[in-house]
Amino acid sequence: MLKVTVELLPGGRESGKRVIATADIARVRDGALADYEAELKEALIGDVGDTALLRDYPRWSASVFDLVARCLAAALNNGKEELPPRPVLPEVTVHVRGDGVHYVKLSEIPEPAKTFFEKNLDGSGIPGNGCAYAHDWQDFLEGQR
Repeated sequence: MLKVTVELLPGGRESGKRVIATADIARVRDGALADYEAELKEALIGDVGDTALLRDYPRWSASVFDLVARCLAAALNNGKEELPPRPVLPEVTVHVRGDGVHYVKLSEIPEPAKTFFEKNLDGSGIPGNGCAYAHDWQDFLEGQR
């Protein structure tokens, strides 16, 4: 089995590193053309899609990184050995209260952004239950929170 680990090193410091994602890649059929199963997990949201099967991979024909990249692509794209369309920033409606305060509703933020943003909001003020200030959302998208 191969285990691919993605670590975050805040500010490039080893002392603060933490695992944010893993991929388990297991050979499930031997032979010159082997089958591999890939399971992806992210620390905050758990499983990323279904377990994917990469069929008839020609063992010993390329770098292990080729196998890893193809397994990741298959796991992200419903078993297809290609990357899914490139994601775009989530579009979230900015609402305005009667007193002029701009806010977003957490229920309108798609995953996985919602989970990461909610964790990022710990300790922040909020303009109402289930809401966040629009400037906090924009700062989060720009990497400033």
